[in-house]
Amino acid sequence: MFQIITDSTTDLPESYFKEHDIKVVNLKCIIDGVQYGVDKFLSSDEFYSMVRGGKMPTTSQVNPDEAYKAIEAALSEGNEILCIAFSSGLSGTYNSFRLAAEEIKSDYPDSDVLVVDTLAASLGEGLLVHYAVGMRDAGKNMRETRDWLESHKNNLVHAFTVDDLNHLYRGGRVSKTVAIIGTIAGIKPVLHVDYEGHLIPLRNVRGRKKSLLGLVDDMEAKMGSFKDKNDVVFISHGDCLDDAKFVADEIEKRFGKKEFLFNPLGPVIGSHAGPGTVALFFLGDEK
Repeated sequence: MFQIITDSTTDLPESYFKEHDIKVVNLKCIIDGVQYGVDKFLSSDEFYSMVRGGKMPTTSQVNPDEAYKAIEAALSEGNEILCIAFSSGLSGTYNSFRLAAEEIKSDYPDSDVLVVDTLAASLGEGLLVHYAVGMRDAGKNMRETRDWLESHKNNLVHAFTVDDLNHLYRGGRVSKTVAIIGTIAGIKPVLHVDYEGHLIPLRNVRGRKKSLLGLVDDMEAKMGSFKDKNDVVFISHGDCLDDAKFVADEIEKRFGKKEFLFNPLGPVIGSHAGPGTVALFFLGDEK
């Protein structure tokens, strides 16, 4: 059985990693010169309290040395390792894993290390990890699992909305003018992740409820042939669980889906999306 390594931007619960024996390499969040994610960690409550209090976090990717050490440590449990990485369109983390895997295979010739660029973020990346776990536990080998991920990662739909455009402005996703006017007018963008793994605005709606319902509209429009294959739906949120559950209730009403995994956006993704973000992840015919 092969070992799965991923990174913290999956936004999966810590209990999930432990239950399924997944090794995790942490990206870092820096607030007031203090780095969190290696020796110091922030709970979701602490992080969102700091951001709402006006703190401006920055983030740092996994570097090749960190990726190398994680892969090398995992070799003690077997020589087959599948690395499932954060979108190359949003971070250099995938490239760090790729470079580390090449070095590992040079230093440890018997090792077999594969790396997947998920082109995904948050629980979208987490959902692909979840499918990989299911395949591994069902007895699929590493290459079968890698091939499935590669052939289906562009069926992974991200639909999300934010409550505060200023966080997207700080991350360079919208202009300052759009952020100011949108905030005054109560404009809420609905966004997705495209085929290159980049965050892309889809449309603007007026008001929070319409933006949340817009996520479910996207699900209805995009599921297509995968409508009966989405046995579980993942929803992450920026410290707004009630809004995430509102989306889940609407999905259950429209499509009869009953199994959901909710988890807060971690500090790395949350630094760029901000409090009030709701993100919906499922498989569909198109991104």
